[in-house]
Amino acid sequence: MKPLAAAAAFLCLLFSGSGYAEHSKSMTITRNGSQPSSKGAAQYFTGTVRIDPLFGAKEPSRTSGAYVTFEPGARTARHTHPLGQFLIVTAGTGWVQQEGGEKHEIKPGDVIWTPPGVKHWHGGSATTHMTHIAITESLDGKNVEWMEKVSDDQYGK
Repeated sequence: MKPLAAAAAFLCLLFSGSGYAEHSKSMTITRNGSQPSSKGAAQYFTGTVRIDPLFGAKEPSRTSGAYVTFEPGARTARHTHPLGQFLIVTAGTGWVQQEGGEKHEIKPGDVIWTPPGVKHWHGGSATTHMTHIAITESLDGKNVEWMEKVSDDQYGK
C-alpha cells in the first residue's frame, strides 16, 4: 500500500471509530423515554408542569424542542424568546396570551408562532391539561427571558 493511501485508510478508521463520521454525516435517533422528564421550576411556572426534552441544539443549528404538559390551572410566567417560538398543541385545551392582547383558547393541531421579543404566557385551561411541543432557537446560548408570574386573577380573566 502506498504511504498516502495507508494514511487515508488510517484516518478513515480513526474517524469512524471516534464517532466523528457518525456525528458529522449520519442521522441520529433519540429514543422515546431515553431522556429524563423534569418538573417545571417554580420560579418560572405556576402549578404542575412536566417538561420532556425532545432535542437540544446541535451545531450549526440553534434549535431545540420539548414536550411541555400543563395540568389544569398550570401556566408559564410571562416571558419572551430572542428568536421567537413555535408551539404545536398535541393534547388537551390551553390558553395563550400576548401582553396587552386577549386570551386565546388553543387545542390539538393549533400552531402558535410568537415573534421575537413578544411578551406572553401559555398553559393549561382552568379545567383541562394541555400538552404542546415547544420549538425555540437560541441566540448567544439563550432561548428564553423569564419575567413576572401570571397571578390567579390575571389568569382567570
